[in-house]
Amino acid sequence: MGGNKNLDALLTEWNIGKVKLKNRIVLTSMGGTNLLGWMERNHFDEAGAKFIMEVAKNNVGLVLPGCQPVYNPMFGQWLYKNKKMYQDLAQWLPEFHKTGAKLFIQLTAGFGRAFTISEMMETLYTNRVLRFLSKPVMDLDRITAAPSPLPNRWSDKVPSREMTIAEIEEMIDAFAKTAKLCQEAGVDGVEIHAVHEGYLLDQFALKYTNQRTDKYGGSLENRYRFAAEIVKAIKKECGQDYPVSLRYSVESKTKGFRSGALPGEEYTEVGRDMAESEIAAKFLQDAGYDMLNCDNGTYDAWYWAHPPIYMPENCNLEDVKHIKKFVDIPVVCAGRMDPYVGNEAVKNGEIDGVGFARNFLADPAWFTKLLAGQEEDIRPCILCHSGCFNMSHYKGVPNDQELTDSLHLARCAVNAEMMQWDKFYIEKTSQPQKVHIVGGGIGGMEAARVLKLRGHEPIIYEQDSQLGGVFIAAAAESYKGRLKELLEWYRLQMDKLNIEVHLNEFIDNLDRFNAEPVIIATGSQPIVLKNVLGHEKMVEATDYLLGEEIGETVAVIGGGLTGCEIAYELALQGHKPFVVEMQDDLIKQSGVCLANSSYLREWFVWQDIPVYLETTLKEVQADKIICQDKNDNLIELECDSVISSVGYYPNPLAPKSGRKVQVIGDSKEVGNLRTVIWSAYEAAMKL
Repeated sequence: MGGNKNLDALLTEWNIGKVKLKNRIVLTSMGGTNLLGWMERNHFDEAGAKFIMEVAKNNVGLVLPGCQPVYNPMFGQWLYKNKKMYQDLAQWLPEFHKTGAKLFIQLTAGFGRAFTISEMMETLYTNRVLRFLSKPVMDLDRITAAPSPLPNRWSDKVPSREMTIAEIEEMIDAFAKTAKLCQEAGVDGVEIHAVHEGYLLDQFALKYTNQRTDKYGGSLENRYRFAAEIVKAIKKECGQDYPVSLRYSVESKTKGFRSGALPGEEYTEVGRDMAESEIAAKFLQDAGYDMLNCDNGTYDAWYWAHPPIYMPENCNLEDVKHIKKFVDIPVVCAGRMDPYVGNEAVKNGEIDGVGFARNFLADPAWFTKLLAGQEEDIRPCILCHSGCFNMSHYKGVPNDQELTDSLHLARCAVNAEMMQWDKFYIEKTSQPQKVHIVGGGIGGMEAARVLKLRGHEPIIYEQDSQLGGVFIAAAAESYKGRLKELLEWYRLQMDKLNIEVHLNEFIDNLDRFNAEPVIIATGSQPIVLKNVLGHEKMVEATDYLLGEEIGETVAVIGGGLTGCEIAYELALQGHKPFVVEMQDDLIKQSGVCLANSSYLREWFVWQDIPVYLETTLKEVQADKIICQDKNDNLIELECDSVISSVGYYPNPLAPKSGRKVQVIGDSKEVGNLRTVIWSAYEAAMKL
């Protein structure tokens, strides 16, 4: 390993209680990377263990698997009652510890009003018979119980009831019993989830979600009592030397129910402000916690804890540096952290550890590569959340997420193999073939990469002068540096794997390839609103992104993710955009995480970006557009330019032969980067 002198502080040892860690890199917990099962019957989870082991082998000091509910939402299991899985864990841990990493298992009290509700769950809850029949599998009344009667984050149909003191005490006891089993299995410590992100323990801590009048409500001491009693019970059961970390949000960054505060916005905090946090952090330390694993936010301000690409890098660092001044225990900072910035903060004694999560899904070896000076080889996380955490929410729908995604979090849009090793894997071919790939976008390059690793000879034909296809435009906006990195990573793989590439070559006849296999990766074409008078005056979205000139006031037609991101970019560049959308909400599409979509929706409100919902474009003129609103009224909106972003349709090559080919990505069905990469990998496996 070549070593990187700019990261020396991250490679120093430190202690959590009496446990010594080899370096300052922390894998923070992600749902789906669990060692004891996720949204299923508890068991030792081999898929989660494989991921945890892979990360541990790649120079991580502290590893935190996915959070384990002490009371499992599925089947109502108590985590301490399945003794067999702790025996399996104990047998696995010696191999894990050979890596030199330490393991803390994250235990959670649950979700309360933050529990993600689907339309199916709404049906189960609102139908009394179904609610009763479903209780053994999913007791929504118990799962969503909170400190006080509260509205759910996702749904108005499944409110939270108040937890009883008996339920609280039962849960505290479960934490202690579970921690003891972890200790006996050889786990180095536990982390309590969480006075953080508006989960159940945080709901008890925050004034806007806790209206109790008993010993668990009112004063700061009472509101934080639940979290304090958990650590005291664990220490009593496991001994004072067994380390207990706490996942902690320094500030809530929340204006109210379903309303967050954006970076730089002036607002009145309804949750935990810094003045309270200074007191609370010391109180929690004195209760017995040995570390604070920190970021910011709640589910009402979700973009702080799950930063999309629009959030600034190191978005939580200043607040975490501040809170460290009020405690004597180690403090970790997570949330879009830059490792070099984190290194400086550790060097200066401003934080103790640096947390990373989704980077490890995109590339489990990213930190090892960074240390070796191979930064260009790191496959970057692009902060899209479309593989790992794609809970979508918009008007009229609580959570528009496929069941398979709900049950299999922690997959990755840019890394098809992640947590899907049984479905996506490199298998060497016994019959190498020359494979022709028509289209050199991300899909074409991913297919070529996998084919070459399998032993085939892929050849890419791209009609433009460079590889990338429509992704060049998708990565063009000023805030999309991570997408540019991904594009460069793919181009580098083509070079390193010596893949034959033909640029400026348009393929319109497949007969030239004889009987050799062909993959079509020609992407999609923009929909043109030919029924709109003056549609030819509009600028297509990709043309704008590739540099076409536009005026000061710009109408963006289409309020899906692409249209909203274009409006966001226009505003950042000093233009005056407004959005016209036919539907009754912006970004009304599945696959876009609420952390991403809520940022854009709320940013438009904050910055006074006009949005016209349930409005249809009728005509484009030289200096204005004419639209029809939901009441059939015609409205005129002045503008200098009009950008069309109303969607795409598949653009598969129409071969002049009857041969069978594989069509992948947007050429087959318009989706997102995840569907492009996964379908490309799958096609390459079939040959």
